[in-house]
Amino acid sequence: MSPVRVALDAMGGDHAPDVIIDGARRVLSKDVLPTLYGPEDVLGDAVGELPYVHAPGVVGMDDKPAEVAREKRDSSLFAVCRAVAEGDADVAVSAGNTGAMLAAALLEIGRLPGVMRPAIAVPIPARQGPFVLLDAGANADARPEHLAQFAHMGTLFAEEIVGIANPDVGLLSIGEEAEKGNRLTQEAHALLAADDRINFIGNVESRLLLERTADVVVTDGFVGNMALKLLEGTIRTTQEVMRDEIMSTLAGKLGGLLIRGAGKRVKRRFDPEIHGGAYLLGLRGLVVVAHGNSSSRAIVNAINLAARGADARVVSRLEEQLSAPVPAVVG
Repeated sequence: MSPVRVALDAMGGDHAPDVIIDGARRVLSKDVLPTLYGPEDVLGDAVGELPYVHAPGVVGMDDKPAEVAREKRDSSLFAVCRAVAEGDADVAVSAGNTGAMLAAALLEIGRLPGVMRPAIAVPIPARQGPFVLLDAGANADARPEHLAQFAHMGTLFAEEIVGIANPDVGLLSIGEEAEKGNRLTQEAHALLAADDRINFIGNVESRLLLERTADVVVTDGFVGNMALKLLEGTIRTTQEVMRDEIMSTLAGKLGGLLIRGAGKRVKRRFDPEIHGGAYLLGLRGLVVVAHGNSSSRAIVNAINLAARGADARVVSRLEEQLSAPVPAVVG
């Protein structure tokens, strides 16, 4: 069996290219073949035995997507998407500018037939195991039919990548009742409730997300991105405050020694680097976006996540599942 070919943006992220190269080196095997894309004078001897492709342009984390699309088509970020579109890679991975990556993916790869909007689907660690949140930032504005389609994308993602059988779907809102929420959530609720192809359980509230009240949580990209960052920040700050309190007194330090093992297990359970990245679903090819401040460990996990998606034929499975159109809201 041929290895999964991963086109890896060597210049994407806050700590590129060092952590990207290190992550690629650690994951290189008979099953996964990462190829680095970036300027030859930067990569050169640094990549060692790893294959690389010269891509002179570099996209900054603060660059505007529209300007990148006009002026930096020669960048490593665009090059990894082009490699997927041209069949030179099975999946593209970048920890770079998410907005620019979305623009590059749409221009170079394009959407699947029938897909209205691509969505960022991210697995989030929770108390009862991971759940899938989407859209986590691709679409700040969305319509009800977009959210209904996201539910199908998230269902397949949860089944094939997270390993959840018959996943249920919840709609993120301000209350559990169907009439709660703004017009978007109310109309999306009606569409989801009428769709017998998914296991819709109704509205879910943000206070219960870390309990995994639903296997798949659907929302628009504006709310989803805020929810994702709030969860990540809350988990990180809570862990830091707990550590500060433990170290502030002798009794706390002694108690900390007693609970060290449990503390490490809790930290591992809620570690955002477990999965390393998120899928940009709804495209003709597979794209994974990683966090901008990813460590080499997170890059390893992002590459492995990408490889699992390629093995699971996520793109072709989505194309089959989304062939039936989502009805528009009437009235």
